[in-house]
Amino acid sequence: MDYLKSVVPSQLVAERGSNLVVINPGSANIRIGLAQQEIPFNLPHCVARYTTVGNQGPKRHVQDQMLNSQITTAQHMEREKAYDIIASLLKIPFLDEEVANNSFPRKMARVDGYNPPNTRKDTAFSWANLYEKKPDSSSASESLENKGANMESVDQHETNDKEASPSECKYRQFICGEEALRISPSEPYCLRRPIRRGHFNVSQHYPAQQVLEDLFTIWDWILIEKLHIPLSERNMYSAILVVPETFDNREIKEMLSIVLRDLRFSSAVVHQEGLAAVFGNGLSTACVVNMGAQVTSVICIEDGVALPTTQMTLPFGGEDISRCLLWTQRHHQTWPPIRTDALTKPIDLLMLNKLKESYCQIKEGELDVVAVVHSYENGTPAGSHKTRLTALNVPPMGLFYPMLLVPDVYPPPPRSWFHDNEDMLEDTWHIEFPRRTDMSDGLFAGVNGGLSMWDNFPVFPTKPKREEKVGLAEAITSSILSTGRIDLQRKLFCSMQLIGGVALIGGLISAVEERVLHAIPSNEAIDTVEVLQSRTNPTFVSWKGGAVLGILDFGRDAWIHREDWIRSGIHEASGRKYKDSYYLQAQAMCYINS
Repeated sequence: MDYLKSVVPSQLVAERGSNLVVINPGSANIRIGLAQQEIPFNLPHCVARYTTVGNQGPKRHVQDQMLNSQITTAQHMEREKAYDIIASLLKIPFLDEEVANNSFPRKMARVDGYNPPNTRKDTAFSWANLYEKKPDSSSASESLENKGANMESVDQHETNDKEASPSECKYRQFICGEEALRISPSEPYCLRRPIRRGHFNVSQHYPAQQVLEDLFTIWDWILIEKLHIPLSERNMYSAILVVPETFDNREIKEMLSIVLRDLRFSSAVVHQEGLAAVFGNGLSTACVVNMGAQVTSVICIEDGVALPTTQMTLPFGGEDISRCLLWTQRHHQTWPPIRTDALTKPIDLLMLNKLKESYCQIKEGELDVVAVVHSYENGTPAGSHKTRLTALNVPPMGLFYPMLLVPDVYPPPPRSWFHDNEDMLEDTWHIEFPRRTDMSDGLFAGVNGGLSMWDNFPVFPTKPKREEKVGLAEAITSSILSTGRIDLQRKLFCSMQLIGGVALIGGLISAVEERVLHAIPSNEAIDTVEVLQSRTNPTFVSWKGGAVLGILDFGRDAWIHREDWIRSGIHEASGRKYKDSYYLQAQAMCYINS
């Protein structure tokens, strides 16, 4: 502790963070980097694999595209009802309300104040380079590493590659990162997303072994191409896994196996995303609201310890807002007559995400903007369409009225796959959620029942994870009130922390404060709520917290070594289970974040 009092924080980070790799996997994106970095690499969590004509079955350019289901009539009616409720709150016309004098354009709202001029705001995405040159197979991927500043040169490079003769080029066997999302559906590639809605994307179309292999491929590619850590040098590095609260025991263990056995890190430790977020902002107690691309989760942290009974999971996120943006424009007939499909054309989802990030915000009054929309067809250059987008403040309000978002309905993964007798979280969860040792395997359909994999649904989950169909404000209120102590409740209501990419939406903080205050029951003696400003980019808070925890964990009591994991795994009473980091000194936490 004397060393911590005297050392300069930057020196401590440089000394202890140079051989720590922090991995924060999410459903749509993965944040990964050395602990000494200011910000991590933030890359799409997907891989596109080359497929041959000889493969059996119909060609799928997205591995799980057959799981998409159409919106039902009841869902459509509920969506329209939710839109009208939001329209009333925002003081804008209802969904089908005719403007009194539609011969004149609606009043244009100023968005320049929140969105500074951006020369790349309306820049089209280019199709990815699919070929590798025989003399140097790595040159194609290296040429796209700095895609932001060199977009024009990349476009020229891609055009030249595509015009090259087949004798000079061959298809890359797999493509990771954003490039994988910029592949035309007509090309011989299949996009795979190994994590979906906060869980491994296991289905009858996507076996568990493929999911694990794709996770390894993506992570290994990032380590080599971005962090420049070859397999031969991994034994000199340790890994910090910052996992979302949605993951089950089996999923955490499989990721640990990938990190230690396959990627060959010397040791690893697991931290919860919500807990890491608190330390990433230099706090000890907070209600952490993590709004990702596909899942929103809420959990309360008290004095550096996660409270498991407060955890709530909402099955929607930023990608649902983007799809809602498309539905809103189509309903108002402001979307160009182009074939935009966010589910089966990943490059269209990229475009919608960029439009959402550039123009959507929460504010009263009509919010319109003139923007350029692009169409992407079968590998041809993008077409540009200038149009007026309207009601841009409605889609983000779907966080509070989730029926507006209508998440695409996928069947859940076979839950017996998650059944695991080795509880990675037992040290901190066993009091609230004891395991049911009296249950036989027969209660888990598909273990001995002879049912097909897709008929497997949980009877009693190993560790309950509540997935709610309520709005964000109700979820936050319910989570905090479940603590049961008025002093802690008041502290948490004034210490709400919004993290994740969705937290960057303009006007969201004030909207959360207003809606949460209205959601608190009148019989509760609470009249003040506050969202704390994040000290760093909300997208990277959990990653940064994982780096801080790894650097300051001098004892490393909970770290798992590669040899121990491969030889015997984790057993009860081994003392090596994952546990919350409440052993870390609070004084060190405050010092490193001061």
